[in-house]
Amino acid sequence: MKIKLEKVRLAFPALFEAKTVNGEGEPAYSAAFLMAPDHPAVAKLRAGFDAIGKDKWGAKWPDIKKAMEKADKTCLHDGDTKSDYAGFEGQMFVSSRNKTRPLVIDGDKSPLTQADGRPYAGCYVHASIELWAQDNKYGKRINASLRGVQFYKDGDAFAGGGAASDDEFDSVDDEATADDLV
Repeated sequence: MKIKLEKVRLAFPALFEAKTVNGEGEPAYSAAFLMAPDHPAVAKLRAGFDAIGKDKWGAKWPDIKKAMEKADKTCLHDGDTKSDYAGFEGQMFVSSRNKTRPLVIDGDKSPLTQADGRPYAGCYVHASIELWAQDNKYGKRINASLRGVQFYKDGDAFAGGGAASDDEFDSVDDEATADDLV
């Protein structure tokens, strides 16, 4: 089930290069999307969980859902569990990943590259994810595949995000000499 998350804050983006988590597992593209607990996407996600859960597990879904929620086995999480990271406290977040590189575009739908400096951790984006039910030797979960990210607007960058702007620097005159270096 495809879901569009609108006006959410981007965290931990690995959009241009697949990465492993703590050096383990297969490399994947990934991102987390932060939103207020009353953000409309939270209700859309929960409705999506119910639709997918009923389809996958039928009459067993209510009990499976209860166990998943208790064990935090869905892609929607309470940001207070990561309150030591900037921007997470008091928020909800969706974790998503994919082995296939996601579409990354600007507000005008033109493609973005890593060299463009956006999207970056802390900016606001629209995201396309696809929910899917997992039921295998690793357990039962509802996960999100990362499909695409569209830059929406700037936000305060989290650590390591964003590039400097030219107004952070003064003009250097042509008279600078080696004596000026300290």
